[in-house]
Amino acid sequence: MEPIRVVWGTGAAPTAMASYDAALADAGLENYNLVEVSSVVPAGATVEVVGTAPNLGPAGERLTVVQGRATVPPGEEHPACAGLAWAVADDGPGLFYESSGTDPEGVRAAVTEGLAAGEGLRDWEIQRRDDRFATTDPDATAHTTAVVLAAYGTSEPIL
Repeated sequence: MEPIRVVWGTGAAPTAMASYDAALADAGLENYNLVEVSSVVPAGATVEVVGTAPNLGPAGERLTVVQGRATVPPGEEHPACAGLAWAVADDGPGLFYESSGTDPEGVRAAVTEGLAAGEGLRDWEIQRRDDRFATTDPDATAHTTAVVLAAYGTSEPIL
């Protein structure tokens, strides 16, 4: 089974979507069609923190992800911040919790509290917890985006 890879990036560009694309490029995931899932780590999966994704398959394919994503407009005074936390049992099941906003401490608190609440709903023996955050200062003339993603395995053909 391929691992789930945690990656992150930031970017700035003239439009919100272009800044998101730039942040994905910084994370190594700009060439995939991302399909978001609801944050459960499958039994037997491993989570690896890699920062920037390796080649996960041909351009244009579908890639399953969980993502935290924040974009701020030009001239915003607060940073864009995205966070992702996870908890995993030794035998594999686990969960991710993502959050985003313009207050790094608020994003950190949200992923911590959300993850604890999700753990409370499950009868799993959690052994490992971790988190990652991406924060970028706003740009006076461009949209800025921060992303943190968990990419599940490798890409799959979309057609």
